[in-house]
Amino acid sequence: MSSKEKNQRAMSKLQEVSIVAARPLPVILLADVSGSMAAAGKIDSLNQAVREMVAAFAEEDRSRAIITVGVITFGSGGAKLHQPLCPAHEMTWQGLAAAGNTPLGAALNLATELMEDQAQIPSRAYRPTVVLVSDGQPNDEWEEPLARLHSSPRASKAERFALAIGDDADCEMLQRFLGSPEARVFRAHEARQIKQFFRWVTMTVTTRSRSINPNLLAALEDLDY
Repeated sequence: MSSKEKNQRAMSKLQEVSIVAARPLPVILLADVSGSMAAAGKIDSLNQAVREMVAAFAEEDRSRAIITVGVITFGSGGAKLHQPLCPAHEMTWQGLAAAGNTPLGAALNLATELMEDQAQIPSRAYRPTVVLVSDGQPNDEWEEPLARLHSSPRASKAERFALAIGDDADCEMLQRFLGSPEARVFRAHEARQIKQFFRWVTMTVTTRSRSINPNLLAALEDLDY
């Protein structure tokens, strides 16, 4: 075997070790797909924003952290796991469609179950990021599911972001989801601001993935609309 072949084999082994050592960094999106999201281009902007976010995650170096993405929708038919957790670089985005009501409580329960499931998110994973996007008022019982999420040993440690789309969004509920009166509920009054919010989420997650300790939350400047 030539020295060049030996070097190539050694590099290949190092890459394999690096991939094995990398830990998942989960990002879970809770997306309101109720009928009102079909108005004013909101669902189209959400689809484009999430597609761009996943593409950006897919380009990140995976030597320390592998960004995984899961999507829970709540609308027609209740809460559903629209996209099971999957490494961003292996994911093909399936667009969202808007219809139905706003069963947030069911979505919160599903999110807590997902984060507590060690088959989906192993104990070695970095703390998750959970993003809640809504343009309306929940139409099911959500306070108990939210309390369950906040008291969950693993889900309670997640970094949380919330986006209120339009004037009808329940900002008080979104503030309670964040778990802190000082935390900011981002607001979008037009479609372009949805994309700006997801660029902010993208920057926050990728900054964590590049850091020495991705479990530390990123400290970035506030998003300026």
